[in-house]
Amino acid sequence: MIDTAAMRPVYREAMGAAGLGLAVNFALGIVKLIGGIVGQSFALISDAVNSFGDVVTSLAVLFALRVAQQPPDDEHPYGHTRAEAIAGSNIALLVILSALLVGWEAVQRFSIPHALPPVWTLWIAAANVLIKESLYRYKRSVGRRTGSSALMANAWDHRSDAFCSAAVLIGLGIVRWGGPAWIGADEVSALVVVAAICWSGVKLFRSSSSELMDSQADEQLVREIRQAAEAVSEVRAVEKLWVRKSGLEYFADIHIEVDGHITVKEGHRIGHAVKDQLVTQFASLRDVLVHLEPYPHNHRDSK
Repeated sequence: MIDTAAMRPVYREAMGAAGLGLAVNFALGIVKLIGGIVGQSFALISDAVNSFGDVVTSLAVLFALRVAQQPPDDEHPYGHTRAEAIAGSNIALLVILSALLVGWEAVQRFSIPHALPPVWTLWIAAANVLIKESLYRYKRSVGRRTGSSALMANAWDHRSDAFCSAAVLIGLGIVRWGGPAWIGADEVSALVVVAAICWSGVKLFRSSSSELMDSQADEQLVREIRQAAEAVSEVRAVEKLWVRKSGLEYFADIHIEVDGHITVKEGHRIGHAVKDQLVTQFASLRDVLVHLEPYPHNHRDSK
């Protein structure tokens, strides 16, 4: 059984950050939706859809993080860590679809006369900019501390939301001080928000899909793992190293070169020493598969 105790604090902190984001986004979504309906601002309504999309994303992340912590079983010998990527890819498509529906409604409203939004809608948009920027800084800090790429991506999503709200604020300001002749600025702001939501959704889908396709992990992490393995006594070289991301954790397949004249027992001991070193030094490594090659190894034979 793979021991994941070292990752439990990371999961707890990640779930805490996701839970805070869920609560804040839900409150913001309600306020912006009410403000948009009462104040007749479609830009605020579109921004409310953005917040509710973040709520659904946070719910999916929380559920996926809980599922990812379940131990391996007969049907899932590698564990359940990919639940986060599966949830992320599906939620990304849902977010893009909702944004396109809002965009279509915004385009139709260009030809429909409507009242100027009241001044208090500006305060809602301004408050949202400050709150989203604060969430960005908080989640970026947690993401860096835990090494969670999911939280880092979520942090930048909050920064994107802050820019969206700034666009809404500018659009509402133009409408308020420009008068009826500039009423279309509200819909233009809504379309800016829609474009930003779609862009974030596409990036989330690409990131989740890349993880499901077993792409190589970040170059710096791979380099650090290679160096740690090469530092183990009796390891002459690292011939191959594949590291794939799975949720908040990673799996590594490594080919090490050792003296070709040692016994199987000695090779087995060295292999376990490498694995123990890596999972101890890198808490995010769920498991490491070690393969032995004789040194010097003909690299052309392995291709």
